[in-house]
Amino acid sequence: MSYRLVRQLQQEAVPVTQACRLLQISRAGYYQHWRRGTQAADIVTTVHLKAVFTASGSTYGSRRLVTALQAQGLAIGRYRVRRLMREAALHPVWKRKFIRTTDSRHDLPIAENLLDRKFEPALPNLAWVSDITYVRMRAGWLYLAVVMDLFSRKIVGWAMAPAMPTELIASALRMAVQQRKPVPGLLLHSDRGSQYASLEYQSLLDQHGIRCSMSRKGNCWDNAVMERFFLKLKMERVWQQDYANQGEAQRDIADYIVRFYNGIRLHSKLGYLSPVVYERKMVAIPPITVSEMI
Repeated sequence: MSYRLVRQLQQEAVPVTQACRLLQISRAGYYQHWRRGTQAADIVTTVHLKAVFTASGSTYGSRRLVTALQAQGLAIGRYRVRRLMREAALHPVWKRKFIRTTDSRHDLPIAENLLDRKFEPALPNLAWVSDITYVRMRAGWLYLAVVMDLFSRKIVGWAMAPAMPTELIASALRMAVQQRKPVPGLLLHSDRGSQYASLEYQSLLDQHGIRCSMSRKGNCWDNAVMERFFLKLKMERVWQQDYANQGEAQRDIADYIVRFYNGIRLHSKLGYLSPVVYERKMVAIPPITVSEMI
């Protein structure tokens, strides 16, 4: 009990030496007791830390771990999390591989850059982005086409195939339209690759009243949000795997998109909420009326 009183007096800005003298206990005894308590607390916290880190696919850094642990009711700061991560050797490991997926050397019509890097629309289904990436398997490549709603960064459509014809991006778009049912006028941005400029894809956009926007030549920043998603996918999942075949890769990537990225992953741009939770939260907020604004 005396050691607890010393701690309480410290919180009241009473020096340790003075507090120990008042309570007639040794400083060495107090510090030994304090270290034992700290070590025990660190052991318990590290168990929670490892559980959250593992559940993230060994991808969360200190910021997201702090948010996740605080959501579990643990009072913890970033510096302590970083120390415990070092002591437990918790750090993401990844490596990069590259392959070209955009072929802009064609004579097909190119759309204007209508999005113009306006990556934060006020409502869902106002602006989507799309792109294609690749995944290495033991025997060949798997190509992934994705459609994202910029409002919540949620992946609303995707398709995978061992080649990247126009049908790949068309399948991803059909899934997105079926899930979200956007009204005419939606803006969909992509790069200027031949698949996105094709007559088949452009006809699909016209069919659903979707306006087409394309990046400027050789400018990846015009579709930066989509590029960041692909980097997260590869860092947090693909580069940690060794896919034996197409089926294994498709199941794992679908799990990442649906269960982890859309449903669980904490997104810094969304106030450390997942896309699904962010959309649910924003829908629950009543719109501001004119009378409330006056």
